[in-house]
Amino acid sequence: MLRPGGGCLKPAPLLQCGAVAENLIVNEIYPALQGEGARAGRACTIVRLTGCNLRCAWCDTAYAYERGRRMTLDEVAAEVDRLGRRLVLVTGGEPLLQPATAALLRRLCEAGCEVLLETNGSLDISAVDGRVGRCVDVKCPGSGQADSFLLSNLEELTAGDEVKFVLAGREDYEYARGFIRRHRLAERWEVILTPAAGVLEPAELAGWMLADADLPETVRLGLQLHKVIWPGAARGV
Repeated sequence: MLRPGGGCLKPAPLLQCGAVAENLIVNEIYPALQGEGARAGRACTIVRLTGCNLRCAWCDTAYAYERGRRMTLDEVAAEVDRLGRRLVLVTGGEPLLQPATAALLRRLCEAGCEVLLETNGSLDISAVDGRVGRCVDVKCPGSGQADSFLLSNLEELTAGDEVKFVLAGREDYEYARGFIRRHRLAERWEVILTPAAGVLEPAELAGWMLADADLPETVRLGLQLHKVIWPGAARGV
């Protein structure tokens, strides 16, 4: 964990961006390193919201399915402001289950934060502020939640967004490979293949990618950096 730094949220403090009398159920808010995706390794604040509509077999945040405390947008904003990181990731669970999430994302953007959203791809992202960087998962068969992806979400993604596949084995790799080609993902967005921690060895996935002449070269292998730095830590990383 990194010690939080000074206030970085400009041009305006979060609490001056317009109070909204909406509540969120929040599992945890903490400083960390961004663990995945194109911004991996950067210091950030993570806002983890409670609740998820999927039950992936390899899920590592099942503690966020139900546990959390009710917070107003003012309270969430104040805690993000206190931690002082410009980069803020809103995740879950599945953050878009909560109606007030869109308002939180917009408010963070208005405060000058660089805002990221991690979503499981099954819910409509059209209400998400266009300034938010979206990392959208496509669930593979090994998750037990294949075909949950809402295809209309592809029309909402922009050049700065990411599409991620978590893989548990070769079947998942073939599924992801077919989806990438069918929808021309690598031509439009960052595409990341991540081995499910403790299920698929990164070296095995790397071997498949290197041997696959048809896989677009822009597709990345992504590791969960926080699990490398803090092995065995379940929360707060």
